Amino acid sequence: MLPPISFYIPARYLPAEIPADVESNWPGFGLGIHAWTLQTYLRLKADGFPCQLVTEMPSEGIVLAHRNTLHQYKYRFRPGKNLLLICIKADGDPYPYAQLHVVQNLQEMLTVPNSYYIPHWTQPGLISRDRHRGDRFENIGFFGHQNNLAPELLDPTWERQLKELGLNWRPAINCNHWSDYRGITVPWNDYSQIDAVVAVRSFGTENYYLYKPATKLYNCWLAGVPAILGWESAFRAEGWSDRDYLEVTSPSELIAALKRLKADRELRHRLVQNGCAQTHRIRTDAIASEWRKFLTTIAVPAWENWRVQSFWEQQKKLTADFLSFAIDKGRSKLKIPSLVGNP
Repeated sequence: MLPPISFYIPARYLPAEIPADVESNWPGFGLGIHAWTLQTYLRLKADGFPCQLVTEMPSEGIVLAHRNTLHQYKYRFRPGKNLLLICIKADGDPYPYAQLHVVQNLQEMLTVPNSYYIPHWTQPGLISRDRHRGDRFENIGFFGHQNNLAPELLDPTWERQLKELGLNWRPAINCNHWSDYRGITVPWNDYSQIDAVVAVRSFGTENYYLYKPATKLYNCWLAGVPAILGWESAFRAEGWSDRDYLEVTSPSELIAALKRLKADRELRHRLVQNGCAQTHRIRTDAIASEWRKFLTTIAVPAWENWRVQSFWEQQKKLTADFLSFAIDKGRSKLKIPSLVGNP
């Protein structure tokens, strides 16, 4: 028998109508809260796993909460005697009183105590590249929030450079607030007319982006589209540059990569085929299996261990975790282990 397993979304963030089809292109899945919490609940529920969606923080069992939904507590909420709190960390800071964290970047486990990596869900309702486009190489896309695109690629100069190469810039960009999915009006799921994706948050090799997932790479693999990506830990942990995608660290390298793809049909085919070979591990059934495994073999034993401890043992542990968090938070610089590389 499993303890109650709840996915927590405060009522003010819960949509009036929850999508009946988790594979639909519902704009709400563009928000971290719903992409992680609501989507995971819906997929596990559909898979027959016993769990519930709640709008009030429960007092017992296992509860999973997206980091943004914990902002309201301002570190005042501590799990009680019979409650195990799992923070779905996403892009935010750890929640110091969460006994476990779920992270979306494999290498983030090196810096977040008691954390477990589960791949982010891929884009619901994804439409793959239209096979009738054949070997055409014309349309270059980006799918995501404006904050996740390098400033150089928002400048009109970038689109002019593409036109000089005979290419079209076809970005699907939104600028919504993290709590408002109604501002997401672009089709993040439609890769049908895209011949390659450019997704660079910043140029250079100084930002590991340990808190970011490899979802943009996953989606390209599933859509059958070559990806040109920035130098990020998540991409490097999941694939190899020149085998599964192309990596660039400067605008000039980006232009060179586009010229290379345009001129080399076989390279495009090879990147797509190699990406397709990776998709078995990031399909929704595989990720649902990872969630089941995490909840039954990690979370349930952690809950059982927590509830048998005395009140003072629990408080001592929570206080120690908060102090450790405060010390890390107060450091001016965090030393990142030099393990950013291909698998």
